[in-house]
Amino acid sequence: MSIYRPQIGTLLAELDTPCMIVDLDALEHNFDVIADLYADSPTKMREHAKNIKTPIILHKQIRAGGTMGGICTAKTAEAEVMVEGGLTDILITSQVVAPDKLARVAALSKIADIKLSVDSDGPLNELSRISSEMGADVGVVLEVDTSMGRGGIRAIERGVELAKMTNDLPGVTFRGVMSHQSLAAGADNDRESRFIEGRRYIQMCLDVKDAIEAEGISVDIVSTGETWTYDVAPEIPGVDEVQGGTYALMATQADYMDAFQYAVKVLSTVISTPESNVAVGDVGYRAMTSPGGVLPRVDGIVGVEVESLEADVIVLRSDGEMPLDVGDQFLLLSAQQDIMVNRWDQFVAVRNGKVEAVWPILARGCHH
Repeated sequence: MSIYRPQIGTLLAELDTPCMIVDLDALEHNFDVIADLYADSPTKMREHAKNIKTPIILHKQIRAGGTMGGICTAKTAEAEVMVEGGLTDILITSQVVAPDKLARVAALSKIADIKLSVDSDGPLNELSRISSEMGADVGVVLEVDTSMGRGGIRAIERGVELAKMTNDLPGVTFRGVMSHQSLAAGADNDRESRFIEGRRYIQMCLDVKDAIEAEGISVDIVSTGETWTYDVAPEIPGVDEVQGGTYALMATQADYMDAFQYAVKVLSTVISTPESNVAVGDVGYRAMTSPGGVLPRVDGIVGVEVESLEADVIVLRSDGEMPLDVGDQFLLLSAQQDIMVNRWDQFVAVRNGKVEAVWPILARGCHH
C-alpha cells in the first residue's frame, strides 16, 4: 500500500482530499509568539509532543526560541520516537508502571536526559530497581494534581515523602515537580479569569515545591502550565517551564486564545449537494474528530455550519443558498488536535497556496 504524498509545489487546489494541511505562516507566527514572550523570561516553553507527534515541528519551535530546549511526551513510545528524531531532553508526563516500559525508560535515559512523572511509591521503587540494574539514572518529577482529578499527588505531605524516598533510592534522581491544569467547565475565558484561575492552580504546585525545599531537598524543575496559562506562568516567580501544546496548531476549543492562529486544517471536497442549502464533503470522523460532540468548524465561509460528521462524510448546512457546489473545496478546523493528528500519516505543509514540505507523523499510534 502506498500513501498519497503530494509533490513539492503542488497547489492547494490540486491536493487530493481529504488532506490535513499545516499553514506554515500560521505555525511560525505561533512559535514567534512564544519566542517573543519568553525571550527575557526565566520561564521557558517545554512544548508537548502528544498533539504534534512530529520531531521536525518540535525542532522548529526550539530553533525559533523561547524554549528550554526540551519537550514533553505523554507516552514512552512517543519519547522513543522523539529521541530517534534528535530531541534529547524529554519529560514523560504520564505515569509508567509496567516493568517492560520502565526498562525502556531506563534505556532511553542512557542516551538522553529523561525525566518521568511519578505519583506513587510502588512504581518508583520498581523504576529504581530496574534503572540501577541497567546502570541508568532516570530523573523523577512528582506530579501534583491541581485540578484535573486524575494522576498526581493530592497532599503536600505526600510530595515531601516521595521526594525523600527518591533521594534514598539508586538509579533515580529527584528533579522537581509538575502539574497540568484544566480551566473549569463553564468558566469565563477572558484574560482576567484565566489569570485568576491559573495563578491559583499553579500556586498549588509551587506549595509542594516549597515544602520539599524546606526539607533541604533541591527542586531543579517546576514544570507546569499549558496553552491557556502560557502568559500566566511567566508572571509567577518559581515557574521554570510551561507544558504548552495546543497553541502550536490551535483548535476551536481554545479559540479564546486569540494571540495564536489556526495552523492545522483539513481540506475537503464537496461530493454531493442533495438540497439547495446542504453540501456533503468527503471527510468523516475517521479523519476528523468531534470530542464531546463538538463538531468541526468550517473555516472562512460565513453562514455555513457543520450539521453532522459521519464515518467518511461531513454534512454542511447553510443559512440560505449553499455557496459550495460539487467539486468545490473547503477547509475545516478541529475542536481538538491530539485525536485528529493521530489519524493521519503526514502533515502537508503549505505556504502561499503551495506545498512546501511533507512531514511524516512518526509518533502516530504510539499509545504505549
